Amino acid sequence: MSKVKAFGAQSSDANLEELNIERREITAEDVKIEIDYCGVCHSDIHQVRNDWKNSKYPVVPGHEIIGRVTQVGKNVSNFKEGDLVGVGCMVDSCQECDSCKEDLEQFCENGATLTYNSKDKHLGGHTFGGYAEQIVVDKEFVLKIPENIDAKATAPLLCAGITTYSPLRHWNVKKGDKVGVIGLGGLGHMGVKFAHALGAHVVMITTSPSKSEDAKKLGADEVLISKNEEDMKKQAGSFDFLLNTVPVGHDMNPYIALLKRDATMVLVGAIEPLDPVHGGGLIGGRKRIAGSVIGGIKETQEMLDFCGEHNIVSDIEMIDMQNINEAFDRIVKSDVKYRFVIDMKSLKN
Repeated sequence: MSKVKAFGAQSSDANLEELNIERREITAEDVKIEIDYCGVCHSDIHQVRNDWKNSKYPVVPGHEIIGRVTQVGKNVSNFKEGDLVGVGCMVDSCQECDSCKEDLEQFCENGATLTYNSKDKHLGGHTFGGYAEQIVVDKEFVLKIPENIDAKATAPLLCAGITTYSPLRHWNVKKGDKVGVIGLGGLGHMGVKFAHALGAHVVMITTSPSKSEDAKKLGADEVLISKNEEDMKKQAGSFDFLLNTVPVGHDMNPYIALLKRDATMVLVGAIEPLDPVHGGGLIGGRKRIAGSVIGGIKETQEMLDFCGEHNIVSDIEMIDMQNINEAFDRIVKSDVKYRFVIDMKSLKN
């Protein structure tokens, strides 16, 4: 084992601060990565503050990791020292259940090992994430990062990116489809970029008229203000697909009315109780509400390759590790366009 510097929280009401954690020595199947950048996800805040009532302390967050390989195990042939790589929300799974065999490790029937706050089968205790100098990960959960795109702006692709790419691909969004992206934030801005790159007619659906200009810069063809009942009625029954990125409970009925017959709205943001849905809105058009969460390793690599081909990255604001507590507060206030990324050199100094 080796000790490395990290930033973490000792309790739900504590600020993140510098601390030391242990990383395992590499096994034959492992890749050791020096972390250059780590994205800041709203999930990090939920876990640190124990919003989901399952946190284990100390919490060292971070599951949008970009770095360079510094060492590989003897059985590793697809990575070498110096490679630019990424680690997302998972670092292991059983790799034996039906979901894992179908490259859907995020749905591992025995429970995927998350990058932080999961049971650590190597060292005992729980896993620590990317707010740290380095990490050791099983080779099957390491991703190749295209060298032609901005590495630091690639970090959020490993959560926000795959969270929005996966449902667009699973529900076969294609050229000419009319796609609505509900909510313009860390997830929504990636949804707009991906839907646009897939050739869809993209409509940003937002409560805030002030976001219209940004939405169009990101690739939206038009903007629909959801508070405008007249405009919502004009677009009723016209959408092939809706990507709902709203992170809190809300009334979904107005959005259901936008769907065509047999169309789907997919939730990727609200991991909490939602307002009641009127059954008539679904039954009347054989419409569907579904959910989606990240993607498997194969699909995440596909997404990264797609980003390399189309030069897609996140819109980010860089911060030093020492400013993470302020960044958490700003995320809660929606005061970022659109994701924070930590320059991990600030931790190493």
